[in-house]
Amino acid sequence: MKDYAEPLARLIDELKRLPGIGQKSAQRIAFHIERASREDAERLAAAILDAKDKIRLCSVCNNFTELDPCDYCTDSRRDPEVVCVVETPYNVLAVERTREFHGQYHVLHGALSPLQGIGPEQLKLKNLFDRLKTGKVKELIVATSPTVEGEATAVYLSKLIKPLGVKVSRIAMGVPVGSELEYADEVTMLKALEGRREM
Repeated sequence: MKDYAEPLARLIDELKRLPGIGQKSAQRIAFHIERASREDAERLAAAILDAKDKIRLCSVCNNFTELDPCDYCTDSRRDPEVVCVVETPYNVLAVERTREFHGQYHVLHGALSPLQGIGPEQLKLKNLFDRLKTGKVKELIVATSPTVEGEATAVYLSKLIKPLGVKVSRIAMGVPVGSELEYADEVTMLKALEGRREM
């Protein structure tokens, strides 16, 4: 005997394919959708299809956008001489929440990971080098994650870009604000010491 009717089981299976959604979350979402009105379900389905149909990658920075180029690339208040390189479009939002960065972005859509078959060819690098060739970019801030893959990507970019005469910097890493030093592991503590600044 099946646990769920076939359409509901299929919906749960599809929801489980989303990142961060396990069996229990998929079941809760599926039951919520089933209890919702048909209009609510149609709005959700229409929003998903609308996003799939209308969202594309910006031809300049590879961020998700409806208009090409995106708002970040066309905003005259942003400094085109400073470009922050991130792994994913939602990393752009993390930087933007600081309200302190006023340059432009470049989204790689991944990080180097030979074990997962992600090499330089799979990263969105061509239009980054097109931007660098114009001579307008003076500094590239590499804001990849502090993982093995993120560090490998940062080192790779630095080796490729420094010979072009562009300043390459890396975001600081280390002990999070509000945490206790006794709980910091040795790599985090090392990064904090390396990223120290004069007071």
